[in-house]
Amino acid sequence: MPARPLQLLALGVALTSGLGANLGCKPKAVRGGPGTENPNLDQGAMSTTLDRKDLQDLLQVSLEKLHASPFWAQITSFPAPVIVAIWPFKNETSEHIDDQLNTLLGDLETELVNSGVVQVVSRERQAEMASEAAVQQNRSVYDPNFAAQISRQIGAKYFVTGKVGSVDEFFNKERRVQYTLFIQVIEVETSLVRFQYKAERSKAIVR
Repeated sequence: MPARPLQLLALGVALTSGLGANLGCKPKAVRGGPGTENPNLDQGAMSTTLDRKDLQDLLQVSLEKLHASPFWAQITSFPAPVIVAIWPFKNETSEHIDDQLNTLLGDLETELVNSGVVQVVSRERQAEMASEAAVQQNRSVYDPNFAAQISRQIGAKYFVTGKVGSVDEFFNKERRVQYTLFIQVIEVETSLVRFQYKAERSKAIVR
């Protein structure tokens, strides 16, 4: 019986140590990206949903193909930059990725503007015109004919459109989602497809 107080003391020390360890491991906010202590924070996948890095990678591959295409070589030789309109990309996945697609369109707009090869119509102004016309005509912004109509009104020679699709698979408690980013450049006056490319990215939950 004399040993009992010592046993209680040892138990108290163990509980206190465990509590301290748990408090020391509590979640904390960290900053990531270039110039921070966690430059690779965005590299790892946290889910099978498309994230910013996925879309940046898909867009970069698509732009590399665009810049290497005969179409790009042709418009580069024009005496003055042509006007281009960027239309919303259709989400054909089962996920809510509207915010991600808006980021993608913003990145696409920035890349085209900074290329110096084309002039890009402000997406805000274009959206205003499209919204007004769509209400009047009961049209969808994803309708290529409607996109061509509005693009013509704002003086664009080409418009960029596209969509994101996915194939979702499950097997033995594992999941894989195969995404595609499809981009087209269409000539307004002729409706001819002057460039198109499909970039692919897979994400999975494995055990």
